[in-house]
Amino acid sequence: MTGRNLRRLVRVPTLIAFATVQPIMFVLLFTYTFGGAIHPPGVTTYIDYVLPGIWVLSLAFGCSQTGVAVADDLATGMIDRFRALPAARSAPLAGRAVADAVRNLFVLALMTGVASLIGFRFHAGLPAALAAIGLALSVGVAFSWIFALLGLLVRDPESAGIGGLLAVIPLIFTSSTFAPVATFPGWLQAFAKINPMTAVVDALRALTLGGLTSEVIWLAVGWVAGLLAAAIPAAVIAFRRAAAS
Repeated sequence: MTGRNLRRLVRVPTLIAFATVQPIMFVLLFTYTFGGAIHPPGVTTYIDYVLPGIWVLSLAFGCSQTGVAVADDLATGMIDRFRALPAARSAPLAGRAVADAVRNLFVLALMTGVASLIGFRFHAGLPAALAAIGLALSVGVAFSWIFALLGLLVRDPESAGIGGLLAVIPLIFTSSTFAPVATFPGWLQAFAKINPMTAVVDALRALTLGGLTSEVIWLAVGWVAGLLAAAIPAAVIAFRRAAAS
């Protein structure tokens, strides 16, 4: 299942664009459009501040294709073919999540390489940098299962793609992704502080910039673990129901 999804990624030009061109565009556009106007405290260059947030944004956009692909498999009858295989019922979803993780690792490396050319640096050492990559990958896995669940529920490729992004984009832009929460209007700060995207981006930023606090890291890990604990069983149940109908 993992190989099937990776081969599909390579063979479809639009998917290659999502996996390569779009992340690079995010790094360059957000850095050069916001970097001159936003000066977060504690950093000398905006790219050091914003890159962890762009990681999360790009992973969300990339994993939205999971919902589209799962809904498309339902619409074209591919799920019925999977049922005939001697494999666990959850294998198609697990294979998709593993393929997404491989793609996400490539995307993270690509974005970090481009960001390094325009000034980004890891300031907290190699172990913290590897921990940041690991946390980002776990966020991508959570996105994969959430979008897969959405695709199984709506059962329409177009609705799955649009619906997933409509849910994720407001969460990302009302978090600390692009600017400190303290600069938001007072009514929005209350939401931003409990927004799981703020917890994840703050933890990634702590791991790349330094100034680590265990509270920030564990809060992000708790959010990711909670999302996985909710999304994986729900997606497997939805898949079994879809395959049986």
